[in-house]
Amino acid sequence: MPARGLYAITPDRPYGKGELLSATASALRGGAVVLQYRRKTVPPEEARREIEDLLPLCEKHGAILIVNDDIQLALITGAHGVHLGREDGDYQQLLSAPDRRLLIGVSCYDSLASARTAAASGVDYVAFGSVFSSSTKPAAVQCPHAVLRAARQELHCPIVAIGGITPDNAKQVVDAGAHFVAAIDGIFAAPDIEESAARYARIFTS
Repeated sequence: MPARGLYAITPDRPYGKGELLSATASALRGGAVVLQYRRKTVPPEEARREIEDLLPLCEKHGAILIVNDDIQLALITGAHGVHLGREDGDYQQLLSAPDRRLLIGVSCYDSLASARTAAASGVDYVAFGSVFSSSTKPAAVQCPHAVLRAARQELHCPIVAIGGITPDNAKQVVDAGAHFVAAIDGIFAAPDIEESAARYARIFTS
């Protein structure tokens, strides 16, 4: 994992041929250091092709490619890692595999206790959110900034914050303790994807 930066997440909406690759290239040029592939409505074979196209693009820009939810898809495509929610698989079992090669990120929502357990188990990062109201997951549990501050003091693994984070409010989240800010629409729904990504990225260099 990189030490800190912008964590871009692909939108789950229809794209024409080459459009997802082009949009992602713009986000990477803007400064995204992690890309999570999260496209739940895409058929399995199409998802595999998209990841296999995105992987060399990420590597060209020195970015990490994480697959959301699907351990097997991450393994067969050669992705760098997998992100798991509470119903997406047993990260403890994956961590104990003797041939583990995937980075593992875990959603902890607003639970510092869950993050403590995950960090102690050896995951590569923990994610908290929604830190603000989110149009992607409007019913998501809200995670107070105080949880981020406590996690930063206690945990010895990177912290990702997600949910409603825009270029305008991202600094609040970083100041609260997040090593990474994750965004979907804040990047990919912007009129200029590269510039929007760059606005997030500049928070980590200012």
